[in-house]
Amino acid sequence: MNRVVLVGRITRDPELRYTQSNIAVVSFTIAINRQFLNAQGEQEADFINCVVWRKQAENLAKFVRKGAQLGVDGRLQSRTYQTQTGETRYVTEVVADSIQFLEPKGQTSTEYQPEVEENPFDDENIDVASDDDLPF
Repeated sequence: MNRVVLVGRITRDPELRYTQSNIAVVSFTIAINRQFLNAQGEQEADFINCVVWRKQAENLAKFVRKGAQLGVDGRLQSRTYQTQTGETRYVTEVVADSIQFLEPKGQTSTEYQPEVEENPFDDENIDVASDDDLPF
């Protein structure tokens, strides 16, 4: 079984490219905070390379900017290629099957502030004399 599910923030604006057969593709990196602090008390992140194809690539390039939070569902893939100088390069990346935009359209982590609802009972003093007064 080869399944990867990630939630993190995109590290730069996506750049849409097309293959010679006119298939849309976007390669991007997603930063994912680790659950624990390092020895200096700082939070570290992992940077995972991802690739998305076709319509999802076009949507990513159109609607997502650096810093946006994404959910990525896909599979891990390894490949090799030759550089122009003859070097062999090895690449491991997540091939995304599905990408979810996890923030409202046009807002990134620096702009988005969730609305906090006021508690309707803040101003009321509710006096419960005994457990018998409770309806449950």
